[in-house]
Amino acid sequence: MKTPLASAIAALALTSTFAIAEEPRSGGTINTIIQPEPPGLVLGMVQNAPTRVVAGNIYEGLLRYSTDLEPMPQLAESWDVSDDGLTWTFHLREGVLWHDGEPFTSADVVFSADVFHRELNPSARAVLQHVESIEATDDHTVVFTLSAPFGPFLLSFEAGTFTMVPKHLYEGTEFRDNEHNNHPIGTGAFKFENWDRGTVIQLVRNDDYYEDDLPYLDGINWHIIPDGASRAVAYENGTVDVLPNGTVENFDIPRLAAMDNTCITDEGHEYFSPFAMLWMNNREGPTADKRFRQAVMYAMDRDFAHSVLWNELGQVPLSAFGSNARFQHDGLEPYDHNPERARELLDEMGYDGEEVRLLPLPYGETWTRWAEAVQQNLREVGVNVRTQSTDVGGWNQRLSEWDYDMAFTFLYQYGDPALGITRSYLSDNIERGSPWNNVGGYENERVDELFNEAATAFPDEEREALYHEAQEILHEDVPVGWLMELGFPTIYRCDVKNLVTSGVGVNDGFKDAWLDR
Repeated sequence: MKTPLASAIAALALTSTFAIAEEPRSGGTINTIIQPEPPGLVLGMVQNAPTRVVAGNIYEGLLRYSTDLEPMPQLAESWDVSDDGLTWTFHLREGVLWHDGEPFTSADVVFSADVFHRELNPSARAVLQHVESIEATDDHTVVFTLSAPFGPFLLSFEAGTFTMVPKHLYEGTEFRDNEHNNHPIGTGAFKFENWDRGTVIQLVRNDDYYEDDLPYLDGINWHIIPDGASRAVAYENGTVDVLPNGTVENFDIPRLAAMDNTCITDEGHEYFSPFAMLWMNNREGPTADKRFRQAVMYAMDRDFAHSVLWNELGQVPLSAFGSNARFQHDGLEPYDHNPERARELLDEMGYDGEEVRLLPLPYGETWTRWAEAVQQNLREVGVNVRTQSTDVGGWNQRLSEWDYDMAFTFLYQYGDPALGITRSYLSDNIERGSPWNNVGGYENERVDELFNEAATAFPDEEREALYHEAQEILHEDVPVGWLMELGFPTIYRCDVKNLVTSGVGVNDGFKDAWLDR
């Protein structure tokens, strides 16, 4: 049954779709919000959600994906695959320019995939382990040769996951120290103009964009407003036109959605399927004992978080695979709220009251309240937990250096376990320097075998059997705390047309958007 808010989202989204058939108009600048301020704008190097939202309009991938997760052309205008599923050939668009005027060619694709992402990007690296070679056969043709057929390969090329970066600016440099990180150069419909730290990020129309008549907008202003109440007021008083997911607190959504000239949609997150987790350090301290991690699952009142903090948006997950993920094992026993069982497990392991540090996600008041609720739940069963708050940069650093005991996060599941779920549990994806790999340090040889075999197994029935066994082990080991399958509506003025046109929503939607004013 739909909640009142979910029903309102569905009705308003349906109403707004009838405007798409109108004749688009050119001109105008959209004012929107980014929350929190991103730590950087170079996709692939930085994968925080706020970076993806802004920089997805600067950078592009070879493909886009519909809300049904069907691949659509982007920098690649077509592609084909050999009969054995091992050779994928991408035919690139001609006439594409980087924002500095240099031509985009197959050499950029090879560099981006085979060098840049292999070094920096855990999501892309999980795909690249199945790639034997990448070859540019001419300036506009790239051939990926796989070591074995890999079912979700064609789902891998979204801009935030497989970003195309300019070889001529990054080759031979220290990527993280490259001067162009402060002025990102992509091929997208909008160009980076200015970043007034703490105030606004400005993107302007790419007049040399290769898609006819696009973009319609002159630019996008991403306002940075730290206070949640002030962000809501900015929409109410007309300062901003679009509220991307997570930019206002959940308790403000019903009031804002009821305003005149306001549309709301929950489309645009099908590709990501955002999944909130509680990292738990599997290496040392109480969190290294699976009985402690099980106790955390029983101690947390996730239904309270879902109904009160998230206004019943999204849903409580069963285990490691979300309901939108392929091959979810729905026969597992739920970790219901059971403080008594949590206390029994803590007594069984001999927990002696050692302090446990909890790192909230610094993405707004809803997340702060969530951390407070979890802290209270844990204290009620006898866990000595202390919250250590930080900003986004500090959160990235603490997780990258494994300087935490428990930490909130959310990761994208990307439509297939091999793309978005496996990375959090494979032991060979444990590496300092990234908050998006196996940060918990979980190691299980059998899980490694199952995930690696499932990635290339055929047919789907075989993949399902392997993933189900892996989920049974994970459900017992609890490498992380499974918190919430997040519901992320986008709120916008109804005279902003054609805003969500893909499975990643506003992350690449502004190129198609126009203003009916």
